[in-house]
Amino acid sequence: MAFSESFLTELTERNDIVDVVSGYVRLGKKSGSNMFGLCPFHSEKTPSFSVSPDKQIYHCFGCGKGGGVINFIMEIENLSFPEAVEFLAKRAGMAMPEEENDWESRKRSRMLSLNRDAARFFYTQLSTPQGSAARDYMAKRRIGPATAKNFGIGFAPDTWDSLEKAMREKGYTDFELFDAGLVRKGKNGGYYDTFRNRLMFPVIDVRGNVIGFSGRILGDGEPKYMNSPETLVFNKSRNLFALNLAKKSKSGYIILSEGNIDVVSLHQAGFDSAVASLGTSLTPEQARLISRYTNQVIIAYDNDGAGIKAAQRAIGILEKLDLKVKVLRLNGAKDPDEFIKLKGADAFRNLLEASENQIDYRLRTVTDKYDLSVDEQKVEFLKEASDLVARLPGSVERQVYAMRVAAMSGVSADVVTKEVERLRKKLVNQASRSEARQQSRPERQFQPEDKALRYDDPSSAAAEEGIIRLLYLDPALARSTALPDREEFSSPALGHIYSVLRDKIDRGETPSTATLGGALAGQEMSLLVSLLQKPELLSRGEQTLADYIKRIRDRKEQGRQVTDLRAFADKLRETKGYEG
Repeated sequence: MAFSESFLTELTERNDIVDVVSGYVRLGKKSGSNMFGLCPFHSEKTPSFSVSPDKQIYHCFGCGKGGGVINFIMEIENLSFPEAVEFLAKRAGMAMPEEENDWESRKRSRMLSLNRDAARFFYTQLSTPQGSAARDYMAKRRIGPATAKNFGIGFAPDTWDSLEKAMREKGYTDFELFDAGLVRKGKNGGYYDTFRNRLMFPVIDVRGNVIGFSGRILGDGEPKYMNSPETLVFNKSRNLFALNLAKKSKSGYIILSEGNIDVVSLHQAGFDSAVASLGTSLTPEQARLISRYTNQVIIAYDNDGAGIKAAQRAIGILEKLDLKVKVLRLNGAKDPDEFIKLKGADAFRNLLEASENQIDYRLRTVTDKYDLSVDEQKVEFLKEASDLVARLPGSVERQVYAMRVAAMSGVSADVVTKEVERLRKKLVNQASRSEARQQSRPERQFQPEDKALRYDDPSSAAAEEGIIRLLYLDPALARSTALPDREEFSSPALGHIYSVLRDKIDRGETPSTATLGGALAGQEMSLLVSLLQKPELLSRGEQTLADYIKRIRDRKEQGRQVTDLRAFADKLRETKGYEG
């Protein structure tokens, strides 16, 4: 859908980028007029995510993402341009233009409606005679009716086409059902229900939309859990089960568990901040999603080898976001659901209060691997434990835990401390050498963060960036200089940005991240914002623009000359008696 310049301008004016971003990122540190925080799009410990109140743009100096307020909502909420505009319009209390022609937006809206109707179908099936097996299973797992209603738990009948028939009666097509992952294609060309004889858990995003489903089989069979496939509205690595409920919790922390039943059981027992990943290990995207709502996470994974391994991995992901991480010790039970059933909610609450910080947990995990009464194993323990302590960022932390390792192994504290600092120095030197190698390659430094946008001719691209920067900052220059054609640009990405920018200027519009956002892909907008961060002297704008244009044409001519020389050399090689 095309939005008018006046509408987009008003939209961005009524949605200050600092206010919007602050709803997702804790902005604190200031540098000049810019505010900084931890980037919500990649893992980092040192804030490199910059928000400019003056320019109304954001830019991450770590991953390179950038844009205006609309682009931020597109990225953070995984929305299309029209959907992000609608999101911000609702936030500002603005009416959307009546015309609606965006195909993807209509398709997305239709799929969300289908998922909502499917969730209602599954929920009603739970109370039918066919749903008795599901009700028996819920009784066995002590899931009450109120909890089932709160989560929208339902039942997929043990038939081939119950859902398909019900949804077709509501006007949905087989293709729409297939596109949403609710049916599959049969060998004979027909369709059959994806979920059959399963307890159904709708996956609801933080905006309250049903985006997919997770079904647990009733009885024997594999897979035990089945999730919706990736669709236009569902990406399991970027969503968490029950976060729509957990985000409202007043507990101050998120409990991260492994399965849907654990989450349901925890909520029913009063622990309303529990969430779970959707059939995968915790992903960086899910961790960043959690960080929007809390700065503390308690890991409550299963008490087995796989759960311990998954917890270790989750700790590594979460600590990169500067989150406080604790880990439960589920002694006497395999998972939170079993623990609550055996010992009750009060015992689990005591367990939460006694949860270990992630350093204690990781150190205990290392300790459990070795018999410290055996010298050979004690040596291996000291090596692994010292390496763990050496990676801690704070010197006080390293000192405290080095002394603990020494006490556990019966070795002098000085010996362990020296070993920890030796390993620390080695890690720091490795990091410094790696950074120095990067700094010694200026051509790599100049390349865009997104490798898909790599410049084939960095020298020409520098001039192309300059042309775009000057026209964006001073559109009047387009009237005073004969501008190059898009085809003269060596970088396809810069050529596209340039053509979109020219189109806006030629129509008399003022270019901005808002008016350009609908025509530029996310990585192109990030590239535009990154080149706008570079200085440009506007006092000699016409001459500078002419110099940039001359440079790209000179580079193009040099390329033609090289091509001509190569063609001449090839012709010589074909000449009889010529040896290259």
